[in-house]
Amino acid sequence: MAQSVWGYDSDNGPDRWHENYPMAKGDNQSPIEINSKDVRHDSSLAAWHASYDPGAAKTILNNGRTCRVVFDDTFDRSVLRGGPLTEAYRLRQLHLHWGSSDDHGSEHVVDGVKYAAELHMVHWNPKHGNFARALKQPDGVAVVGIFLKV
Repeated sequence: MAQSVWGYDSDNGPDRWHENYPMAKGDNQSPIEINSKDVRHDSSLAAWHASYDPGAAKTILNNGRTCRVVFDDTFDRSVLRGGPLTEAYRLRQLHLHWGSSDDHGSEHVVDGVKYAAELHMVHWNPKHGNFARALKQPDGVAVVGIFLKV
């Protein structure tokens, strides 16, 4: 079986993503490490508001590396608003990252700690017409990441 271009192994993991995806190098790359001592509260941001319709789920796939649920995003059925977002972003899909043991698996790190798993909820800005076009825009996608503990 051919190795995917990106993944989480030593030959295609986060330290090598920039080789095929130059945007993955620098200050805007993933994964990130959040240092809580450097985090500052921005009181000017509005509260987050989410409205999700579980009936909008269209497909579920578990390939052993991730579980992904794709949603009907043809209209504002499941949306995220508020915070730094200036309009409603539609939920496109959610997926999970997990590891081979409970002490790692999350894509991102907080204060040096990896969590057992991480849920990503991927939303897109409908002003760009479709998800593919939104991916290419700086305000096109908003991802909510949730750390999971066993």
